[in-house]
Amino acid sequence: MHIEGYVTAKDYKIPFAKLEDIEKRDTKNKASLVKIYPDEVLEEVIGFGGALTEAAAYNISSLPYEKQGKILKDYFDEKEGLGYKLVRIHMNSCDFSLESYSCDDVEGDIELKYFNIERDKKWVIPLLKRIKELVPDLKILVSPWSPPAWMKTNNDMKYGGKLREEYRKTWAEFFVKFIKAYQDEGIDIWAVTVQNEPMAVQIWESCIYTAEEERDFVKYYLGPALLENGLSHIKILIWDHNKDIIYERVKTVLEDKEASKYVWGVGFHWYAGDHFEQLKKIKEEFPYIKLVFTEGTQEGGVNLGSWKLGERYAHEIIGDFNNYTVGFFDWNIVLDTMGGPNHVKNYCDAPIIVDTEKKEIFYQSSYYYIGHFSKFIKPGSKTIKSETNDSRLEVLSAKTLEGKIIVVIMNKTEENIDVLLDIDDNLYPVPSIKRSIETFIIG
Repeated sequence: MHIEGYVTAKDYKIPFAKLEDIEKRDTKNKASLVKIYPDEVLEEVIGFGGALTEAAAYNISSLPYEKQGKILKDYFDEKEGLGYKLVRIHMNSCDFSLESYSCDDVEGDIELKYFNIERDKKWVIPLLKRIKELVPDLKILVSPWSPPAWMKTNNDMKYGGKLREEYRKTWAEFFVKFIKAYQDEGIDIWAVTVQNEPMAVQIWESCIYTAEEERDFVKYYLGPALLENGLSHIKILIWDHNKDIIYERVKTVLEDKEASKYVWGVGFHWYAGDHFEQLKKIKEEFPYIKLVFTEGTQEGGVNLGSWKLGERYAHEIIGDFNNYTVGFFDWNIVLDTMGGPNHVKNYCDAPIIVDTEKKEIFYQSSYYYIGHFSKFIKPGSKTIKSETNDSRLEVLSAKTLEGKIIVVIMNKTEENIDVLLDIDDNLYPVPSIKRSIETFIIG
């Protein structure tokens, strides 16, 4: 069998370097074993991507047209970029908008006569159209951070609050209006989440749902609204929040037969820790449900050159996909050097940072680390079981549509490790370079 490998390492300037081009380093360590089980399939992968927030779109749009195209190509081009297939957008504003707004701020407009997406047409939609030229089969996920203020118990898009009961039908129709407005722009929506982080009262746009409220909204309003308007192909994801209490939370919805018939998947974030076992628990009890990582970012602003940033992303991807996850959405795809714009100063990091004044582009380690998965584990590939006897290594394996085996190995230590890949009792010696991520293609 032929084997080729690509590496991105802290000590090497060239990302995705072919392993043949890297000098071999002798180590005194006994070879560590990575065992791959090609016939033990976990899930079919739908792809990788990130969020085109208003902030991200604004940052990209601040650059000269050619540099805008470079960023889009570096993310979405199948051959030269990361091969992203997924994009998440927000319905109404989120913290990574330039200000708070909704698609209908006219109080009491139950029939949504004043609904419009003019704000989205300024930055987000023009870039989505350019992305779709690169990725015709782009999957777009829509998430709301808050209904309009007039629909809420606290009369404010921010600081939590709840959806007023008398506006539940109107809010479900709001989803329909949004999806159809995008269709009119030539942009098809693939899926929606019910509510971003429904347990978090934030100083930015937020809205609280109990598990029972989310169940009933899907069951009586959102699911039927999509069905009645010819949009039953739009997938619904519930939760869209952290993994720490995810099983108990989604169980309430999924155990209800009338509600669960509308639910395709469960979205989750990383902000409360790993809790990978919670994903496994959901899959074992509700095997038809798809698990999707819908958001994760390093909070606290930009840390240019941080190597731990990439390692954090790879740790999450490996843990998630080894526990039945099918897709991965990063948060903002592009932020400025401050980590914004963000209208409540909740600054974060991103794989690509731009200096909007100097018109410079910076690529963080996370860009390359995500790429070691997204460039090689294409949609339609299937994750497969793999394990290692060395706790210093983290491993994810997959089988492509062409039958090739992909093995991604991360080494966060300061030492080189000799590795033996064991596939059907065939052993392949490969190096694992310190502070690196490597992708091996066998077949």
